[in-house]
Amino acid sequence: MKKAFLRGLLGFPFGVFIGYTITVFSSIALGNGRYSAVVPSMTEQFGSEINAVIVQYVLCGLMGFAFAAMSAIWENDKLSLAAQSGINFVLSVMTVLPIAYICNWMEHSVSGLLSYLAIFAGIYASIWVVMFSVYKAKIKKINADLNKQ
Repeated sequence: MKKAFLRGLLGFPFGVFIGYTITVFSSIALGNGRYSAVVPSMTEQFGSEINAVIVQYVLCGLMGFAFAAMSAIWENDKLSLAAQSGINFVLSVMTVLPIAYICNWMEHSVSGLLSYLAIFAGIYASIWVVMFSVYKAKIKKINADLNKQ
């Protein structure tokens, strides 16, 4: 738990960085030359742009905290890879969906929720496959090096 908490503390600023990097790229793609720190509906929801920015800042930081802390799950050798993956996915969804809802990153409807969840699951699965492949190749190389000795 201590390791997860300390990782989370390091993850907070990383979450803020990623959140604001996304706003820059979104603004480049969709902003017509203007920077949009938050979606307009979030500004309306929180009464002003600065209030919305503060809320999004904190929530992006909390998301970074959660994801960094959850990385400790992968070090629990008592759990199978399937259990680690399932726990990590469920905790990730429980973290991301409320934040996406509050920040208006998804439509506030059942179809919006399901669409966001499907996109998230697709991205999660893609990252999982890439990371699995990378670590599998590393293990194969380590075993080959050990067999040479």
